[in-house]
Amino acid sequence: MALPGGGNLLCHPNSKLDSFLKRNTDRAVYERIRAYEPCIVVSDTVNKVYMHVVLTDECVYLAEYPPRTLTAAVNFSHVRDIELVNDFPDFLSGKDRERSQHIRIVYAASKPSGKGDDWGQRVGREQELHMSRSVRSTSCPNPKTLGLLRHPGPPTQPPSPAPSLHSSVSPVLSPSSDRSPKTPEPGQVSRRRGSALARLLRRDRATGGERDGGERKREAELHLYAVSQMSQIYLHLQSTWNSYIIRSTRLLDPLYRKMGSASSDSSPHKQPPAIRCVRSWERTALLFHQLSAELLQEGISLESLYLLLQELSTAAHRNVTLRKLFWKSSEMCVFLVQSLEDSLHGCQSPKGVHTADQLLLSTLIAQTLAVMFRETEVEPARLSLLTTKKGALTARMLLALLCDPELHNQESPVHSELQALLAEYLDTACSLLFELVVLGQEASRCSSTENLLTVGWILRVMQPHPHLLSFIGYQAQQVVLVLSGIQQLVLSPVQSVLLFQRCRLLLVCLQYSHHLGQHLRSHYREEFRYYVKLSCAEEKLPSHYPISQPTLGLVKQLLDLILHR
Repeated sequence: MALPGGGNLLCHPNSKLDSFLKRNTDRAVYERIRAYEPCIVVSDTVNKVYMHVVLTDECVYLAEYPPRTLTAAVNFSHVRDIELVNDFPDFLSGKDRERSQHIRIVYAASKPSGKGDDWGQRVGREQELHMSRSVRSTSCPNPKTLGLLRHPGPPTQPPSPAPSLHSSVSPVLSPSSDRSPKTPEPGQVSRRRGSALARLLRRDRATGGERDGGERKREAELHLYAVSQMSQIYLHLQSTWNSYIIRSTRLLDPLYRKMGSASSDSSPHKQPPAIRCVRSWERTALLFHQLSAELLQEGISLESLYLLLQELSTAAHRNVTLRKLFWKSSEMCVFLVQSLEDSLHGCQSPKGVHTADQLLLSTLIAQTLAVMFRETEVEPARLSLLTTKKGALTARMLLALLCDPELHNQESPVHSELQALLAEYLDTACSLLFELVVLGQEASRCSSTENLLTVGWILRVMQPHPHLLSFIGYQAQQVVLVLSGIQQLVLSPVQSVLLFQRCRLLLVCLQYSHHLGQHLRSHYREEFRYYVKLSCAEEKLPSHYPISQPTLGLVKQLLDLILHR
């Protein structure tokens, strides 16, 4: 676990909760905890109770205040939307009411099959497989008989557990239920698109009638009220959900899944889990230090550099521990940025064009850097390295990844091969820039002034680059091309993730930069008007991809900003 309080985007530490989590969760689960924060919780089974919200890479857990049990409330695989609600809770007063953040998590829950069916406990039972021992202490009763406070005390004085252990569970309170979208009837689904199977899939998605293992699904809501003025739980929720949908969508691709599958130990089941975890960490640290020493040696050949970077990138795909070690080793990040600068900009051919070797190496470097950003948002060493010396290393990375998307050696016999390699690099560079933009968005929403890596700062750093407009324009062209019907009908998982990243990048340009926004509207408004259709995007993004619905939301926002503003 990244220790809370280690960076500006992290929550304040709680020694009692941290000790409880260490005792009652498997180390592998504990190490993937991103953040925790106390909130007032409202759900199907909890009515306005002050609880700890604990986020891991895959799940939202709830624990009492003080902690006695750990219950899995929502798995990110079931989440459909996470949003801030602009309201003032009627059960709070004074400053707490004014500064509260109301977060609504919409997710797919199993329809109750009978009396006493509890969604939270069903999810909790599924998650018990990841725990090293029961998370319920001997002093805690069954959750169904746990006393729940109807009106918590002030946030500065968290309420103690209710004296009665047999209070009835209060029904869910939905302050925004009157604004919830109505569920369309199956007959309302449009019949003008695609095959019968495609229509059935869309109808299933629209009505919320998915089936998972023969179980009907319904739409449910989890409401979190953060009452701290410095609360960042919404940022963590959005970041964790985005990471989850990207990772789970990529894993639908067989090649990506094979690349990311970790090699097993020779005798993994002959040792206790704690020993296996410690030894796994030791092996990862040894591997990273060996790779670092070989990469940083003087006079390394281009071929050796490429092979070692391939090994580093593959190992980082498979192991988040290696990614954390990367950020703790400032030398490696500086080395990769320097290598990208030299490969992409510093050693072109005499005619001023790229060679195939340079493009291949640049793509691998950008890919390795992008991998290192994944699931390390709360790693203190990452933020420290990227912000040191007023963000000097981050600025070098931003300027190094930008390049001219056009080749100017039209008469070269290898032009088509180089154009394909350049297109591959531009895809990878977009993924890396996306990670940096996400970092900037989190910093922009953070009230602390210590973190300078905001979206505005990132755009100002890139502003003087001579190829910024053409680079961003290329990303817009690719969105138009993918959604215009010219390419294949259905996008692959990796292509869907890239579309999501491009749309996020273009939205940031439109929302935060007048210069880039004006460029996109003046040069690409007609292409988006005539070629980009939401109905086409729906058919190209399979409904079973976790990233499909968020991507459709981005496409809709993108069309609105380009066409109507």
